[in-house]
Amino acid sequence: MSEISASQVKELRERTGAAMMDCKKALLATGGDLEAAIIEMRKAGQAKADKKASRTAAEGVIKVRISQDGKKIAMLEMNCETDFVAKDKEFNHLADQLIDFVLASGLTNVEEIGKKNFTGSASTIDETRKALIAKIGENMSLRRVAFIHTTGTLGSYLHGDRIGAVVELSFGDADTAKDIAMHVAAANPVVVSPNDVPQVDKDRESDIARSQAESSGKPANIIEKMVEGRVKKFVEEVSLLGQDFVKDPAKKVAAVLDAKGAKVKQFARFKVGEGIEKEVVDFAQEVMGMAKVTSKV
Repeated sequence: MSEISASQVKELRERTGAAMMDCKKALLATGGDLEAAIIEMRKAGQAKADKKASRTAAEGVIKVRISQDGKKIAMLEMNCETDFVAKDKEFNHLADQLIDFVLASGLTNVEEIGKKNFTGSASTIDETRKALIAKIGENMSLRRVAFIHTTGTLGSYLHGDRIGAVVELSFGDADTAKDIAMHVAAANPVVVSPNDVPQVDKDRESDIARSQAESSGKPANIIEKMVEGRVKKFVEEVSLLGQDFVKDPAKKVAAVLDAKGAKVKQFARFKVGEGIEKEVVDFAQEVMGMAKVTSKV
């Protein structure tokens, strides 16, 4: 069969969810046999997903879920290649399934999660993800996961769907936990307490401050005070308790917690694409490339 009808392409697309051009190619390759085309597309799906897995996925969403009893909380970062797919219903449905799975299982190892199955599914989570990659045409991955189970108080904050924070308090209320989570999302602390800042980081800042101070030609005793002040400021800037509270910059976070009789046990903060080197794409070249492929079909 040399001609493929629009109705055949439409039916195959409805049954597979694949792109129209992929449906047309599959029908041409199988002489218009719909069932054979479906089988070939399923076979090719894994190869397509594996090929797309090498592409940079620096967009995506942050999802947070807390249990009904308020004692468990989960957060994840799910990545894709473009902000367009980050808003896609199917992509978000998969992310929602994943966050529900993490909350129920408590698993945080991404590779281990991928080997598991969603309830009622015969496919592993990785297989489900790869099927969606083949369907949508973009690389996507579960990048990282946080899970906390506590006897204390949990709080969370989402800034849109791109920045999320979760906090565990002891001896604190839900409103305080939410406020601290909001602060973590905004101020991006690295550790809870100034005492938690690694000595290697303090030494690095001390060396930098000393080099800068010595070039000023000031006396040794003044230089020492300048170095001490710079290290102290650095420690405060990177530690949650030492930071100025975002809702009231006149107060330190430590003072806000003390007033509520609360303590922070741990926190986690995710920002979409943080630390991923984004691939620079020439949009005009990409469109031209797609046009060439289309013209050959």
